[in-house]
Amino acid sequence: MSLNGRNAVVTGGGRGIGRATAIVLAEHGAAVAVWDRDADGADETVDRIRKAGNMAVAVVGDASVSKEVTASADRTHAELGPVTVLVNNAGISTHSPFMSLTEDAWDQMIQVNLKGPFLVTQAFLPDMLAAGRGRIVNISSSSAQTGAPDMAHYVASKGGVIGLTKALAIEFAAKGITVNNIPPGVVDTPLLRQAFDPDEVAATMPMKRAGRPEEIAYAVAYLASDEAGYVTGQTLSVNGGRHLA
Repeated sequence: MSLNGRNAVVTGGGRGIGRATAIVLAEHGAAVAVWDRDADGADETVDRIRKAGNMAVAVVGDASVSKEVTASADRTHAELGPVTVLVNNAGISTHSPFMSLTEDAWDQMIQVNLKGPFLVTQAFLPDMLAAGRGRIVNISSSSAQTGAPDMAHYVASKGGVIGLTKALAIEFAAKGITVNNIPPGVVDTPLLRQAFDPDEVAATMPMKRAGRPEEIAYAVAYLASDEAGYVTGQTLSVNGGRHLA
């Protein structure tokens, strides 16, 4: 499985699943633009990739703000050229009982988790259409498959990502572009640790352990590869058995 000659963008690539994904894509031969709002995080990911002898650039900006997406896409094109692999990973997660959930919290969640992938995908679809080949992988959440208490805004945003995946898969299937999504289960990342003890949550799961970011990243690499050329509109659940499709 090779990604040699492919240029990839990974949003939220400065830590966690995004960082692991950027590193694994680079290991498979892709040149990777690591997008993140956190310059230090993006730089650290790029440094790890370059130390391994692979190609990456850091691109700092907010993937949910139209003007910043345009500027980041312009920089990516200038540094790498056309992009044919896109991983929409950037996201946020907060908790609130539904009756205490504010309109601002709802809007922010939708802005980052759903509007962000919309904006970034629009920015790079022209490259894929011109190439007659593209791979889009959206990171959703197993919470959107099972539901979750005190997370209505998060679950709704990630459910929207799954719906967006299916709509784009149908619209662009004949153009050589595949669109799939991965809903991670309990994965030991900084974002998860802000809210939970991963070991305590994992104890309730069939595998009795948290996933590793790399386990999501390898699934992304498959969906980004030529070997997955006949896979589109799919939800590839990497969740340790939390949800059985």
